[in-house]
Amino acid sequence: MHQLEQWIMETPPCTRYWTAATLAISLLVHSKILSPFQLFYSYRAVFHKKQFWRLFTTFCYFGSFNLDLLFHVYFMQRYARLLEESSGRSPARFSWMLLFISVSILCIAPLFSIAFLSQTLSSTLVYIWSRKNPDTTLSFLGLFVFKAPYLPWVMMIIHLVMHGTVPKDEITGVVVGHVWYFFNDVYPSLYNNHRPLDPPGWWLWLFERRPQVTHVPVEAVAGDNANADAGAPAQPVEVQHM
Repeated sequence: MHQLEQWIMETPPCTRYWTAATLAISLLVHSKILSPFQLFYSYRAVFHKKQFWRLFTTFCYFGSFNLDLLFHVYFMQRYARLLEESSGRSPARFSWMLLFISVSILCIAPLFSIAFLSQTLSSTLVYIWSRKNPDTTLSFLGLFVFKAPYLPWVMMIIHLVMHGTVPKDEITGVVVGHVWYFFNDVYPSLYNNHRPLDPPGWWLWLFERRPQVTHVPVEAVAGDNANADAGAPAQPVEVQHM
């Protein structure tokens, strides 16, 4: 139990909350407290019937509580954690990436009639990680070895073989992931380090706000009650702003 608690606390916050929400929602569906029909993304349901929770739940439902769910959660948690840990100690940059990706997927999903977007989001993160780690070697069940950039395509082939359908959600994830990867890792080196997808200052402030120290000059006062001579230079006073 102590090791499980330590593993949970060592998981970065965004990945931890997403994993917890995924397991909780699947458990509620398995207990028949919730229905999958209450969770999927529908433009009409969200913006006409004001069911805004669907914007969140559609990214947290991988299916009913079974072994397949645990596989998806492990896969999602692994690559989300790797990306979040590589983005720095603050969750600001990783959460901004999740926001951009989620909004992009919500815009594209209706074109392909994708209702549940958790797999699409997971596939996006896998693609971004694979492009950021091109020299990493992976193995599929010990049967064959390949480099990390081929991982999204291996996943698509596995999906096609197992389900016999075109993996629209994973293709969408690759498209969105490539947009993020290009403008975050390729574009800056081509255009004088300009980074159009970096989080704005107000977003960083929400996650990284700390007391600011301002140096205010105060004139030394000559007299019997002063602590310095009349000719002493002004002393800075530290003022903290929350």
